[in-house]
Amino acid sequence: MSQHVASVASAALLDLARDFAVRAAEFALDARRAGVSVVATKSTPTDVVTAVDRDTETLIRSLILDARPDDGIVGEEDATHIGTSGVDWVIDPIDGTVNFLYGIPAWAVSIAVVEGAGGGEVEGTTLAGVVVNPVTGELFEATAGGGASLAGRELAVNADVSLGSALVGTGFGYAAERRREQATVLLELLPKVRDIRRIGSAALDLCAVAAGRLDAFYEHGLNAWDHAAGALIAREAGARVGGPYGGRENSELLVAAPPVLYEELAAALRAAGIDA
Repeated sequence: MSQHVASVASAALLDLARDFAVRAAEFALDARRAGVSVVATKSTPTDVVTAVDRDTETLIRSLILDARPDDGIVGEEDATHIGTSGVDWVIDPIDGTVNFLYGIPAWAVSIAVVEGAGGGEVEGTTLAGVVVNPVTGELFEATAGGGASLAGRELAVNADVSLGSALVGTGFGYAAERRREQATVLLELLPKVRDIRRIGSAALDLCAVAAGRLDAFYEHGLNAWDHAAGALIAREAGARVGGPYGGRENSELLVAAPPVLYEELAAALRAAGIDA
């Protein structure tokens, strides 16, 4: 596939992803205004699922399959749908469910389109990504090689920021032992940076790096649907996004920062016991 053809294909997929994400965001926001409660838990009693999570994912899946019935779907709330086209949609209907539950305006609909998502991890090439905050109405988007934008404004990470001046975002898992490990890392890292932010949505954190609202972000234990769209948006805004030992991001680790700051942050994380 030529670069031009690939660009056109990515733009067409972005148009679809944007449409699906906006419709899902409107649906979820209307449901939130009507009231919401927990219907189930997942890994721990604090890892919650609402009916809106499930209903929003069902809506997105139906929109995808109506438009592109041969594509695969990797989502948080339902089983992986195996496609035949080589294109997979990686979706998180509500990233930041606890924020959603409590009415904190930092949750998002995240949709990425990937050539070969590889099931649990995003192992292929992410072609397009959209992250929508339904409460603020902000829509972040990117295509591979096409840059990242917010409301038509091109996004760029903060350049020339040292670790000591960096505002760094992170997140915590739900299991008690993982939280204990993350707290140990945080104790080592906090004195070395400007400050830490824990917003509660990895998708929005990655978009915040792209928009210069955070200088960097790292987290252990993310799933593909948590970061697929946001990682593309951060990359296209100039961030380096990686994982263990400088390799590709995965469930063990994701780090996102401008290239020079990335190296400093990775070194600090290694000193704190993470394989960055």
